[in-house]
Amino acid sequence: MLQSLHVKNLALMEETEVEFGQGLNILTGETGAGKSLLIGSVNLALGGKFERDMLRKGADSALVELVFSSGDERVCRKLEQMELDPEEDGSIIISRKMQVGKSVYKLNGETVTAKQVKELAELLIDIHGQHEHQSLLNKKKHMEILDAYCGVPFEKAAQAVESAYRECRELARTLEEESMDEETKTREQSLAEFELQEIEQAKLVPGEDEELEKSYRLMVNGKRITESLAESYQYTGSDFENGAGNALSRALRALGTVSGLDGHLGELEEQLSEIDNLLADYNHDLAEYMDEMEFDGEDFAAVEERLNLLNRLKEKYGGSLEAVMAYGEERARFLDKLSDYDAYMQQLQEKLEAAKGRLEKACASLSHIRRKNASVLTNLLKDALVHLNFLTVEFEIAVNRSQNITAKGYDDVEFLISTNPGEEPKPLGQVASGGELSRIMLAIKTVLAGRDDIDTLIFDEIDTGISGRTAWRVSEQLDTVAHAHQVLCITHLPQIAAMADRHFVIEKSSSEDSTITDIRVLGEEEGLGELARLLGGDALTEAALSNAREMRLQAFSHKKK
Repeated sequence: MLQSLHVKNLALMEETEVEFGQGLNILTGETGAGKSLLIGSVNLALGGKFERDMLRKGADSALVELVFSSGDERVCRKLEQMELDPEEDGSIIISRKMQVGKSVYKLNGETVTAKQVKELAELLIDIHGQHEHQSLLNKKKHMEILDAYCGVPFEKAAQAVESAYRECRELARTLEEESMDEETKTREQSLAEFELQEIEQAKLVPGEDEELEKSYRLMVNGKRITESLAESYQYTGSDFENGAGNALSRALRALGTVSGLDGHLGELEEQLSEIDNLLADYNHDLAEYMDEMEFDGEDFAAVEERLNLLNRLKEKYGGSLEAVMAYGEERARFLDKLSDYDAYMQQLQEKLEAAKGRLEKACASLSHIRRKNASVLTNLLKDALVHLNFLTVEFEIAVNRSQNITAKGYDDVEFLISTNPGEEPKPLGQVASGGELSRIMLAIKTVLAGRDDIDTLIFDEIDTGISGRTAWRVSEQLDTVAHAHQVLCITHLPQIAAMADRHFVIEKSSSEDSTITDIRVLGEEEGLGELARLLGGDALTEAALSNAREMRLQAFSHKKK
């Protein structure tokens, strides 16, 4: 449920905050007061396009903030995916700060993207304006509405169709890619044989290149390494007069002549002896390493040649020896396939035909569900339309097989209607006016109310082109929808406003240097006054007030049913 809306510095709104309630929230106001601007601000918060002229004069930024409450598990899962938590009281706060060329979206205080806000908003609120009514002229919308009514069994069948469709697309793509004429086949086979032979002759060993590179580096730097090792050996060994080994030997002999005179001197002698042994071990290891460093020019040439071969193969077939070997295995499989190419293509074709059969079966199952539900939905919508004062309406949901199969099956769904006796139902676009489209959409929302999980519905321009008895019927349907959802409705008709559970008035006031639009909730008496204004203009006559009370009583009477 949309708990509150806070708007700051947006067009004529300096700063406005309004708290909505459950049931039917009605918003009225004089023409030009800013009724649509209020709903437009909700759209802005949820990612709508922001224009420079929407910013209030003199302000450098605008702000819209929405506070929702929701116990829907889908909303909780979506927040978890975004790694966000509801507020401590369970509320969800969406805000957008808008400047020229820049917007910042926040969700529960965390900066998010417009895409994330839109994804969450789809689970929280549904906005219906004139554009939404016009979407009924598109047959794609008709299928969406029927599918939404079909429920869980349909969802499973739809998933089966989508899966089978993807399988067919993938097999058809593979068949097309693998298809080749004899000349192409011969050329591809020769290339694969050459590449495989080149890889197999190399007799690759995983990790070989790393070991060779290590040896190569040693060989390239061999002279410098050998000279440095020889110098270190000379300074630490016993073969050089001033070497550390000779110096340690002399030091040990000197210390040995007096070590027996004091226990501490004996300990020092042992330490020095350990140093002498460590140095001797070092010299031994150093000598062995120097022996291993000996290599001739042939060894160097062999390592260099092998490394060049491996690096060339890696450059041609992959960035590593493992990738080269994997490519070789792929080439071997390709040659196996070409060795019996006709049988392989026949097998692919048979797989595709089998997949098409599964797709056809899945589409038939999905179509059966659609047709079965279309019959039920047709009757429900017809009843709803009659209640909305389509007194002689004929309504039909036509489900026909199209020539093409898509991920949604092979059905072509279209709503047909006739509002005149004796006329055959025709597509909506050929018959329905703007006002009729708005009533048809309301009928659809009424029928789907029990299956629609979205808490909040906003209706703007729902009363386009209607009046009198039809307006009463629309208000009754809005009240019906409001039993299952929170409904916000902008209207200029007293019949609809009379049905309000919570009535708001949008007012515009002017001073010498500014104009401000504001919104406030009306008490019962103020609500009657607003109804009287809608009925009779600015003059609140006793007759208008009496009529307003009568309308309000009529609305209460409907609500008690």
